[in-house]
Amino acid sequence: MSQARVDLEDRPAAAEAASGAEPAKAGAAPEAVVSLYAKQKKIYARSVSGWFNGWRWALVWATQLVFYGLPWLDWNARQAVLFDLGTRRFYIFGLVLYPQDLIYLSALLMISAYALFLFTAVAGRLWCGYACPQTVYTEIFMWVERRFEGDRNARMRVDAGPWTFQRIWRKGATQFVWIAIALWTGLTFVGYFTPIRELLPSAMAMSLGPWETFWVLFYGFATWGNAGYMREQVCKYMCPYARFQSAMFDKDTLIISYDAERGDPRGTRSRKIDARSQGLGDCIDCGLCVQVCPTGIDIRDGLQYECIGCTACIDVCNGVMDKMKYPRGLIRYATQNGMAQHQTRGQMLQRVLRPRVLVYTAILFVIVGAFVASLAMRSPFRVDVVRDRASLARIVDDGYIENLYRLQVMNATESMQRYRVGAEGLQPMLADGLQEFEVAPAEARWVTIALRVPPETASQAGPGAHAIQFRIERLPDARDATPVVATEKSTFVVPR
Repeated sequence: MSQARVDLEDRPAAAEAASGAEPAKAGAAPEAVVSLYAKQKKIYARSVSGWFNGWRWALVWATQLVFYGLPWLDWNARQAVLFDLGTRRFYIFGLVLYPQDLIYLSALLMISAYALFLFTAVAGRLWCGYACPQTVYTEIFMWVERRFEGDRNARMRVDAGPWTFQRIWRKGATQFVWIAIALWTGLTFVGYFTPIRELLPSAMAMSLGPWETFWVLFYGFATWGNAGYMREQVCKYMCPYARFQSAMFDKDTLIISYDAERGDPRGTRSRKIDARSQGLGDCIDCGLCVQVCPTGIDIRDGLQYECIGCTACIDVCNGVMDKMKYPRGLIRYATQNGMAQHQTRGQMLQRVLRPRVLVYTAILFVIVGAFVASLAMRSPFRVDVVRDRASLARIVDDGYIENLYRLQVMNATESMQRYRVGAEGLQPMLADGLQEFEVAPAEARWVTIALRVPPETASQAGPGAHAIQFRIERLPDARDATPVVATEKSTFVVPR
């Protein structure tokens, strides 16, 4: 209700007339005001400055430096982070991962999920307000829009007026910069899958492949549409996080809260009068908290799922309180219990370490510890053993029983490696095939191994499948003198 009134009052008369809206009359029913507000579809968010806004822009810079910068970093004469789908190799600095290492992706997703649960339980939608790509790119696009078209009132005035030359060139310049950012974002995204130093010259020469072209345009179009036009619709209607966030909230979660006891009754006043003597609270009903909100809600109506936790309302309200010489914190981070029980900031922070938060923290530490330990103990090569199904077992010269195997050895380092293969199990076993071989950097090689046992050993073991074990040893070289051994189980079949 306050949101509708503030937006309508703030609009210039020309904008109100152009939109077809009629001024709200005194004593009008609430339904009439809501219906009137519904005609204004676009949200014109006002610029804001303050402590939280500084942190939000710090996160914008940090996330975009990582996203745009990583593809240009070199590591061992190649791109530092590259997901090469063609060769099915995934390079992350010194790590070379194969599709068989999907467990690491699963661990990363679990870490991200529990970190999200933990941060949300502590302080609400921190991810949405500071680091979500939708929030980050919306901030960037809104900054561009303000540079060319002006702040909130100027944009509303121009949009309500006719299409003049000034309006055309300002809108055109905004669109040009938006599209440039979106296309560069799409190109950078594809640069994680195709080496960006090859991708950029191809893009400039208009010779990209069909898949690269599709994904550059698709990702660029998604960035342009979501950050330029769909903004709050993505957060309100498309993002599932807003729908299930309440499951992670409790009454001790720090959320953006309006102190109704201190702020109400609301009303305009001069700085010189004593608000208490007039029966007024600290809220001067300026409506700026609504005007700066990117989703267009009124935080004074209480917690709403549309609130993304961007804290713009806190910054602008603190500025108003400073001008009125009132204490800051009319809108602030607080808990429901803290507001109801009039707890101090220290008392609210003491409730941060509650059972839910401790459980999330413990699970997160266990998963992170296991993930780091697994990476530290990860073998520099992998081995897969495949039986030759066309010839499980056969009798060869002198009655020897022979089984054929195919070993795939994947070199997870970026240097040439030499390996030796042996087998343990039925004794004596003779290996007929390539026992020492080399594998190129970050490559995989198939090796055929023939294992034989003499007839007396086969007779003593009896017909059937018998457990054996391949022993693959990475031989020391000039770079790494430490031998590494991997084992892989298999079976040796003795025919009836």
